Amino acid sequence: MSLSTHVLDAARGRPAEGLPVRLERRDGTAWTPLAEARTDADGRIREWGGAEAGAGTYRLTFDTGGLSDFYPEVAVAFTITDPAQHYHVPLLLSPFAYSTYRGS
Repeated sequence: MSLSTHVLDAARGRPAEGLPVRLERRDGTAWTPLAEARTDADGRIREWGGAEAGAGTYRLTFDTGGLSDFYPEVAVAFTITDPAQHYHVPLLLSPFAYSTYRGS
């Protein structure tokens, strides 16, 4: 599985450096932790420390407490149907809103 993310701090107009992010996979009704990482100076995580995953439902949980007083964390669940493809899940965060999409 090829998965990356990018976090942009819209309030400051720059990448969110050092933001902790957890990657989990849904197994039935429970979430199983796969990896944890921090965004780099460009607000990106390109590698997950060798976490292997196939088709299934995953969740990225962003620890946004240091950037937003309203959202202490943002959880984005998504489905991987083709593990051979690259999946990019960006997060745009502002004090009272966030958005995400499947990037390239």
